[in-house]
Amino acid sequence: MAWYEQWFSRDEYEIVYRDRNEEEAVSLVDLIERTVELTAGSELLDVGCGRGRHAIEFAKRGLQVTGLDLSERSLEIARENAAEENLNITFIAGDMRNPVGQNRFDGVVNLFTAFGYFEEWDDHQKAVDAMALAVKPGGFVVQDFLNRAAVESNLIPSDTRTIGDVVIDQRRWVEEGRILKEIVFSSEGGSHTFFESVALLERSDFESLYESAGLELETIFGDYSGAPYDDESPRMILFSRKKD
Repeated sequence: MAWYEQWFSRDEYEIVYRDRNEEEAVSLVDLIERTVELTAGSELLDVGCGRGRHAIEFAKRGLQVTGLDLSERSLEIARENAAEENLNITFIAGDMRNPVGQNRFDGVVNLFTAFGYFEEWDDHQKAVDAMALAVKPGGFVVQDFLNRAAVESNLIPSDTRTIGDVVIDQRRWVEEGRILKEIVFSSEGGSHTFFESVALLERSDFESLYESAGLELETIFGDYSGAPYDDESPRMILFSRKKD
């Protein structure tokens, strides 16, 4: 079983990423809104929506949002979070390589590095093809991904932290074009080890994926404030449109 098929549904995942910055999610949605000029009632597909941080923020702004994720546990939490906000969001379970309709959405977003998990290039292409198929001609696709150069230059090889009675050791390294992370949870009850593995895709990789999928890259930002993209940027936020 691939690491991403189980990790996002684990309680341990919740512990590691419990301090995610909600303000960053708002900033990213702000950037998308002013770049593509979102309008109330537009239909949006959030691919790899996770626990619904971005989907909820889009829905608050009047969009009709569908969230897609492989993890049933993540979707359960997303539905609970949306219900607490009295928001009507459709959350569906599925693999991003499988299309959600055809020419259906005004826009598709794929945020917070919810991409690059697959080992084979063809699977990355299938995922981008599915996003392109789902969006209407002229519609937008936004992918928020890590910046390879920044990852490699700022890599923290290891760190340790303690939460309650659990010690979390994390080790990171780059190997064969991927950023790898080993996460070890230790307590009196023993230890459990989990892994993450993400392809270090670059701008040229996305340009190739988009060309094959019928998308045209329009602009790239380097962070959630909308700063220009360069090698030192923390993020690579790509805006493309489906060709007519």
